[in-house]
Amino acid sequence: MKIAVCPGSFDPITSGHLDIIERATFLYDKIIVAVAKNTLKKPLFSVEERMKFAEEAVKNFKGVEVKLFDCLLVEFAQKNQAQVIVRGLRAITDFEHEFQMAQLNRKLDRNIETIFMMASPEYGYLSSSAVKEIAKFNGQIEGLVPKEVEISLRRLFGK
Repeated sequence: MKIAVCPGSFDPITSGHLDIIERATFLYDKIIVAVAKNTLKKPLFSVEERMKFAEEAVKNFKGVEVKLFDCLLVEFAQKNQAQVIVRGLRAITDFEHEFQMAQLNRKLDRNIETIFMMASPEYGYLSSSAVKEIAKFNGQIEGLVPKEVEISLRRLFGK
């Protein structure tokens, strides 16, 4: 069984994340959406909220489960018998950082491969940070995030 990990902070999960996760289901038998607990960023949503959003968003995707991780990504992949880490790329600016992380992960475990998937054109501009900024100023976020996330952002920012 080919198992892949799609890691991220998912603060919050966006339609771009879901596009990558769903497309990965066509390539691998099982996808583990790995929600990072210990992120260097200061998340807007708690890890419990981010987990709940992700679980709700992928509930109809075949072969996808959501798990929390609070360790090295390679260690998480090993514990879950994953052979692949799937990372989405929006633009060339993402590549340098992702390439560095992939090389470090390969140094830690040569048996775990990193695969890059290009964002679909309609999501090439989309990031969690941009969604939060738009929501903060009462901009239109419908379609950029799952409905539950949209409602929570509106509630959070009092709109």
